[in-house]
Amino acid sequence: MKGVVFTMFGELVEEQFGFDVWDELIEVTEPPSKGIYIATDVYPDEELLAYVAALSARAGVPSNQLVYAFGEYMLGRFKDSHPEFFSGHDLSSFLQSVHQVIHVEVKKLHADAVLPTFTYEDNGPQELVMIYQSPRKLCALAEGLISASATHFGQQLSCQHETCMHDGASHCRLKLSFG
Repeated sequence: MKGVVFTMFGELVEEQFGFDVWDELIEVTEPPSKGIYIATDVYPDEELLAYVAALSARAGVPSNQLVYAFGEYMLGRFKDSHPEFFSGHDLSSFLQSVHQVIHVEVKKLHADAVLPTFTYEDNGPQELVMIYQSPRKLCALAEGLISASATHFGQQLSCQHETCMHDGASHCRLKLSFG
């Protein structure tokens, strides 16, 4: 996973729980990186998952809720650093641009980035199905990003997680209804 992800997670922890908690997570998990991340370098996924597990235990918040909240936080950061990806879109067209536009641009900058795959079923102006596939199984992160996108575009959103890789499926099927 790219260092920028770890940096953002650390910033979220510091903002929501305090700098001392971030230091504690580093101490408790003993990551090979020692908690020092360079945005463009790649670090083991297990480091982030260990942070999430340790924070979950400390805060008494389920891991999937923390990952979801991290997705919401990430969207805000992406919006600030890359406003060009958001202009000219509504929620549906923005979400459909993730794989064909945004991920392509990320790969240009970071060829070694391992990104999830999204495919889509466009069922009209009120419904979109997103099929998420990733060996990381961070579907809660995707849901947080999607939720924050709806907030950004000022649209009501209902998300049904119809199929999930955590239940043994090969992909996650997210049925999105726009209000």
